[in-house]
Amino acid sequence: MSVSLWCEEVDEEQNQNQTAVPVSDALAGSSQLRAGWDPSVSGCRVIQRLLHVEERYSPSVLYVSLIQQEPGRREELTKWTLQAVFPLAVSLVDRFLSALLALPVSPVSPVSPVCLAAGCILIASKLTECETVTAELLCAAAEHDFLPSSLRDMERLILATLRWDTAAVTPQDFLPHFLASLEERGGTFGTELLSTLRRHSDTLASMCVCDSQFLGTPPSLVAAASLNCALRGLGRTGHTELVFLGEILAALCQTDAAVLQCCSEMIEGALRQRLRSGLQRGPSEKGEEVESERPGTPTDMRDIDF
Repeated sequence: MSVSLWCEEVDEEQNQNQTAVPVSDALAGSSQLRAGWDPSVSGCRVIQRLLHVEERYSPSVLYVSLIQQEPGRREELTKWTLQAVFPLAVSLVDRFLSALLALPVSPVSPVSPVCLAAGCILIASKLTECETVTAELLCAAAEHDFLPSSLRDMERLILATLRWDTAAVTPQDFLPHFLASLEERGGTFGTELLSTLRRHSDTLASMCVCDSQFLGTPPSLVAAASLNCALRGLGRTGHTELVFLGEILAALCQTDAAVLQCCSEMIEGALRQRLRSGLQRGPSEKGEEVESERPGTPTDMRDIDF
């Protein structure tokens, strides 16, 4: 009797050759090889569990206040991690630095910002990727600012400081479950719209991870507000349905609809500012028109100026 370990993984190249993409695949994300969407690991039970855990991985209030006074250094680190296992690596950076503030004695060796970011990428890669990034590759990416041995020392320091508790909750963990819940509660999304919503909301959530003004905001609220902005920006749903879906998202992340609306407006303001910054670096004939309109939702991270 033969035993099969086939888990219905779908190659993205095969999906592109098909005329129709299942809704489950649209919810599963955009990785090159993925298992099919399993409804039994979604829904309110999973969302409640994520909400219960997310506060455990939030940085301290002191760290948040210090970073927001001078956000430039943190944004430089987030830019460096942008091409890797993001945003889990950024969460590890924030939690490590937050934990250092609570230590009575500083580490023996000074913490190099780039080496710290690389160490967090190395850990996050081992947690989430099938093919992990190597220490040598990270050293080369940092133009050999540190040695592989120093990076491994940094990895051990991060793990010891965080007590090996590295599997943090991020906004991207909530997005597929929120989308599935909206579908179950009456959201009228086609397959193409569902896939577009996932990409756009993921982009907006990643932008929030980079932006220090959202530091300390619960990941569930960032995810819900990003999805709300994506729905509004695409302009394919009426006002009544938008209000209805917004109320569902607020209930899912256990917050008030006014709070969700406020966070959504903050995201739109941050998006407008970054798009304007990109236009200033590469001016176009439509620059003045873009500034006066509601910002749309870019397809991927390359459409936002970081």
